[in-house]
Amino acid sequence: MRSQPHPDSPAITVTCAVVTVSDTRTPETDKSGQLIRQLLLTANHTVGDYTIIKDEPAQIQQQIELLVKNANIDAVIFNGGTGIAPRDTTYDAIEKLLEKTLPGFGELFRFLSYQEIGARAIASRAVAGIYQNKLIFSLPGSSNAVRLGMEKLILPELVHLVTQIQQ
Repeated sequence: MRSQPHPDSPAITVTCAVVTVSDTRTPETDKSGQLIRQLLLTANHTVGDYTIIKDEPAQIQQQIELLVKNANIDAVIFNGGTGIAPRDTTYDAIEKLLEKTLPGFGELFRFLSYQEIGARAIASRAVAGIYQNKLIFSLPGSSNAVRLGMEKLILPELVHLVTQIQQ
């Protein structure tokens, strides 16, 4: 692991909302949502909200609007609905709201994913950005993709990104 140009304070705890976008998952079957929550807690962050919503653009955008009004939430991590099937609308719903995008997130996610699953990674529309001073991340719904995105991208930079937004 390379050293960070500006090390972050390990004492900072980030409060995240976890949103699973799925037409079929329940809290009991939502392995990816459970994994995000577990990884956040293990990294000494907190989960301020957790929900499962249908893959409907209006519901996704309403959930974002609701969560960004919560002063305790620093970041929102979505999983699911990032592919290219007709029901995969998470990317489209989120991308329209973002005030600033973090193109490197999607680029690096697809690069890392390519190393694991090959060319199929081109179908991933993982995205991240900022909306109303909140970080928004959107990962695919598979547990392998969630672990990759959380461990390699989100958790290493979460404190730094939140700190940058709050300056």
